[in-house]
Amino acid sequence: MDTKQIAKQMIAFNKTAFDNNFNAMKTLHDQMERVINKFWEKTPMFPEEGKKAVAEWMKSYKKGCEDYKKIVDENFKKVEDFFNEHS
Repeated sequence: MDTKQIAKQMIAFNKTAFDNNFNAMKTLHDQMERVINKFWEKTPMFPEEGKKAVAEWMKSYKKGCEDYKKIVDENFKKVEDFFNEHS
């Protein structure tokens, strides 16, 4: 088997593993966000400022995750393109 073919398979495997783990992490985050929102609905003693701070933190976290995913996808694409050009 050609070493370039092996490298392509390794890249595809790593991309799939990353995507699966990222999606699992995103699903967990989404579920925890729903739990926190339900908790806030039932807990009036939690200060409004605290709710806003946590909501902003969750929004920033989600944006950071999306940016990270985009960068990783772009770099996987660059590596795939490199091996496709040099095949």
